[in-house]
Amino acid sequence: MDVVVGRVAKAHGITGELAVDVRTDSPEMRFAIGAKMQAKLRDGTSRSLTVTAARPHAGRLLVRFAEVATRDVAEALRGTLLLGSTDDLPPTDDPDEFYDHELEGLTAELVDGTKIGTVKEIVHGPGGELLVIIRDRGEALVPFVREIVPTVDVRGGRVVIDPPEGLLDAD
Repeated sequence: MDVVVGRVAKAHGITGELAVDVRTDSPEMRFAIGAKMQAKLRDGTSRSLTVTAARPHAGRLLVRFAEVATRDVAEALRGTLLLGSTDDLPPTDDPDEFYDHELEGLTAELVDGTKIGTVKEIVHGPGGELLVIIRDRGEALVPFVREIVPTVDVRGGRVVIDPPEGLLDAD
C-alpha cells in the first residue's frame, strides 16, 4: 500500500530542484539519498523518482530527483503527490502511536457500541490531530485525544469515541 509522503509545492532554482511539503514523520528515511518513490501527477499519471539530494529550507525540503534535471521538468511536477510504500515503515513500539493509514477506514463507534461512521482521514493541525469521521449526515471532526478517543483497536477495525456534549450534533 502506498501513502503520501510529500507534495511538490514548486520548482526551486534552475537545475530541477523541487520544494516539497513533507507529509511524513520520517522525512530522513523517506527522502534519503537513493530512496525511490512514486509520483502521482495532477493528470493522474504516475512515474518513479529516485532521490539524489534533500535538504531543509524554509519549512520544506528541497529535493533533487535523478529523473528531474531541468526547471521545466520541475515546473511540470507542481502539485504532484509523492508516494512511499507502507512496507518501508518501521513498526511503532508505542501502543499509543499509529500511522495515519492504519486509522483510515476504521469504524467509529460510541462507548455503548453504536456505530457513528468511518474514519476518513487524520488532519494534522497546529492544535493537534483530528479524526475526520464520515457520517450519514456529513463529516464530523473529532479531536484525537485519549479523553475523547479512549480506544483505538486497529486489529478489531474500530475506534471508540466518547464525545463531550454537542461534539457530534453540529452536522
